[in-house]
Amino acid sequence: MRNISESAFGYWNESEGCLDGWDFSTERYESTIVTEWNLVCDEAWKPPFAASIYFFGVLIGSFVSGHFSDRFGRKPVLFASMALQIISTLLQATSTSWVMYCVFNFCIGMGTFSKYNAAFILGCEFLVNWPRTVFAAVGTSLATAVGYVLLVAFAYFIRSWRMLLVALAAFGFLFIPVWWFIPESPRWLLSQGRVGEAEAVIRAAAKRNGVPAPERIFKMEDTALLKKTDHKIRYDQVYSYLDLFKTANIRNMTILVIITWFVVVSTFFSLSLSTPNLDGDPYLNCFFSASVEIPGYVATLLFVYYCRRTTGLLTLMLFSGFTLLIIPFIPQDLRVLIIVLVMSVKTAVAAAYSFIYVYCLELYPTVVRNMGLGLATIMGCCGSMAAPYISYIGEYNQYVPFCLLGSLCVFVGAISILLPETKDTGLPEIISQVKPLSCKCGKEPVAVEMKTEV
Repeated sequence: MRNISESAFGYWNESEGCLDGWDFSTERYESTIVTEWNLVCDEAWKPPFAASIYFFGVLIGSFVSGHFSDRFGRKPVLFASMALQIISTLLQATSTSWVMYCVFNFCIGMGTFSKYNAAFILGCEFLVNWPRTVFAAVGTSLATAVGYVLLVAFAYFIRSWRMLLVALAAFGFLFIPVWWFIPESPRWLLSQGRVGEAEAVIRAAAKRNGVPAPERIFKMEDTALLKKTDHKIRYDQVYSYLDLFKTANIRNMTILVIITWFVVVSTFFSLSLSTPNLDGDPYLNCFFSASVEIPGYVATLLFVYYCRRTTGLLTLMLFSGFTLLIIPFIPQDLRVLIIVLVMSVKTAVAAAYSFIYVYCLELYPTVVRNMGLGLATIMGCCGSMAAPYISYIGEYNQYVPFCLLGSLCVFVGAISILLPETKDTGLPEIISQVKPLSCKCGKEPVAVEMKTEV
């Protein structure tokens, strides 16, 4: 008997059963968690479940890091998350059981996405206008794709899963000195009333760039909104996720944002799982999977530069949705055409995935921006958890996933026109600055203002 089981890294192991246990082929891999703990037959559910544990860690990490980042700052959360990821990866390499492996997989999930979100917010709050858009749309996304390619390279030369984890953790230590080069976000400092510290950060940046800084960076009129009684921010206030639903404007916007994130992420991962299996070397397949995303990320830059935010999201989602709805009607003998269409949708959804990061960043005010992105990421994690089940439906009816995902994409494209337009606008600082939905129902939208933010 021959069994093929998937390891936690997505690789396949060929094994032959016998009365005395299992003998695993080491022709391709020296060791995996499958071969280490015999996760086959009745234990075959454990490797994919370990991946689910990772995504659950991502979900919890997004929730916790969003709150801590808005409360304590972007920089501390960034490096605390990095430390959690590195230490957990090293400890995972010493796992003596599958349960121990899963515990550290959960911690790695928490650290990985918490670090990503904090770095994303920190970088975007340092930049303005077009540089900020480029960083948000392309910088982080392309870096992720490059990281994927580097992972393939590491795995190609290191065939033992334990040594692979040690190598990845060691690579992370190279970024520790960055602590002394990255300051705290001046936008976050200003939102906390720490005007002097915010000015110091900007003066230091101006000095490094050889640009003279004005004697007074923030004039009285620039900070008037922070000092006005009607819009007073209490700097000792602890914002929570409930503030994302505090007023009608931010509540309506948040509902549309979480729906969009759930659909985009679930579609992205469902397509990854539903794409026809590629023949050949698995390392080349992983490289190809990463490279397919790159055109989408580059396209994001074009969309954010030339298109309004609502127009860009509408175009990407409608293209994805209608293409998915067409696929079930294509004859099965045109397999190449089906693959091309599926990959084109994946490219478009990858662009949408990167695009909604930019959009989400611009929609939420500084005081709850990281929590807003964190909540959106949480819904994205829920979408990634739903993806395997959506793909599993295809085993019974291969047309249902395409029809379901296509319908959801079209729906998100339709509701995207309701979101506020943010292109070429300044980032909101407080909740009362959140724009109302762009309702086309014949009435002018009325902004909901708060007399006091508490």
